[in-house]
Amino acid sequence: MRSSNKAFAALCAAAIGMVSVAAEAQPSAMVEDQPILLGEPYSVAGVLYRPADPAAYDEVGYAMPMEAGSKGELTANGEAFVADAITGAHKTLPLPSYVEVTALDSGRTILVRVNDRGPMRNDRLIGLSPGAVAQLGLSGPSAAVRVRRVNPPGQDQVALRSHERAAERLESPPALLKVLREKLQQTRLPAPVAQAPMTAAPARAGATFDRPQPRPVTTKPTAAAPASKEQAASGRYFIQVGAFSSRANAEALAKRIGAQVEQGGNLWRVRFGPYATRQAAQAGVRAAAAQGFANMPVMAKDGR
Repeated sequence: MRSSNKAFAALCAAAIGMVSVAAEAQPSAMVEDQPILLGEPYSVAGVLYRPADPAAYDEVGYAMPMEAGSKGELTANGEAFVADAITGAHKTLPLPSYVEVTALDSGRTILVRVNDRGPMRNDRLIGLSPGAVAQLGLSGPSAAVRVRRVNPPGQDQVALRSHERAAERLESPPALLKVLREKLQQTRLPAPVAQAPMTAAPARAGATFDRPQPRPVTTKPTAAAPASKEQAASGRYFIQVGAFSSRANAEALAKRIGAQVEQGGNLWRVRFGPYATRQAAQAGVRAAAAQGFANMPVMAKDGR
């Protein structure tokens, strides 16, 4: 009888262990596609953007990597920014929405869930999370792409909402890629200036891409005015665009957007500033918006 009790206890322990393992294997919480956020028209660095819900959207342009959400750790629709998730940022499409992104040099195509606003640069069409950049096989600061809005099957939507990858799409044939490259050249969008375009490994022999030459720059890009020594000594206002537990990640973002890194406790903060007055700090607000961090508040050092 005692032997039977021991066997029963062993079975119970095994069942509990299986439940624990299953619980640990559960994926992170799935995000929702409702409510859909469109938003009012907004202006960044003097450019007006009007969010819209087009039934058909199909454009070519340049993609850039996004290392954080437009609100630091959050995206524009309030979701946590997950670097490994296959997500994107767009200036006007509904949040969320789904798009197929095709690399114009290789023809490789993936499904991306758009859940953020940005990138706020006229020579960039879409921002891609590190996970999306990796799945598309890109490297570098920019790449020529096609972005087409789609209504994917439910299982693909669930996969992206669960921060997993959807099934990859068929590669675009060479004849279509040729048409899309010509369309990109005809749009006369300025190619990324002073940066080497992001490239993907060719999917087939002979897959090449003649990039449009950069157009002359006639105006200076918006940037934060550098603080003088006197301002740095007395400045107490700043614009914080992110806080990281990793110093390397903070320094990488700061280098990319021209900001500063400051340690506070166990966090490394990426900031524009310091500025002597709130009015002067508006230069930092404009600089952050130009990099895709919209509506960043002015903060005081003694209020952190």
